[in-house]
Amino acid sequence: LQLVESGGGLVQPGGSLRLSCAASGSGYPLNEYVVGWFRQAPGKEREGVSCMDLTGDRPSNGSTKYADSVKGRFTIFRDSAKNMVFLQMNNLKPEDTAVYYCVAQWIRFCSLRSAVYDHWGQGTQVTVSK
Repeated sequence: LQLVESGGGLVQPGGSLRLSCAASGSGYPLNEYVVGWFRQAPGKEREGVSCMDLTGDRPSNGSTKYADSVKGRFTIFRDSAKNMVFLQMNNLKPEDTAVYYCVAQWIRFCSLRSAVYDHWGQGTQVTVSK
C-alpha cells in the first residue's frame, strides 16, 4: 500500500487547509484499512492527530479519534469512491505547524499511537504564520 499526501502549504493563523491522501498499490480498498493523520514539528516527537476506523462496505464514515489539541477544529473523512482520506483543518494556529503524515493499517479500530501503523506517506508541510 502506497500513500501520497498533498494539500500542505503556508496559511495565516485562523485560516484553513485540506490535506488529501491518495492510496494505491493494495489489493484492498482503503475503506478496509484504519486510516489516520500524524504530525511532527521540528524538535518534537511525532503526534497522532486523528484516525478513523475501517468502514468496509458501509457508506458512512467510521468512528473517529482526535488529539485534544485539534478537537473541534480538524475533521477526518473518507471518499471511498476515490480511495482517499482527507483532513480538513480549520482555525489553524502557529502550533499546528508540522509535517503531516497519512497512515493506514489493516486493523479493526483506530489508534493515535504511531507504533500501530506500518504504512506511511512521505509527508506534507503545513506552516501557519503571519
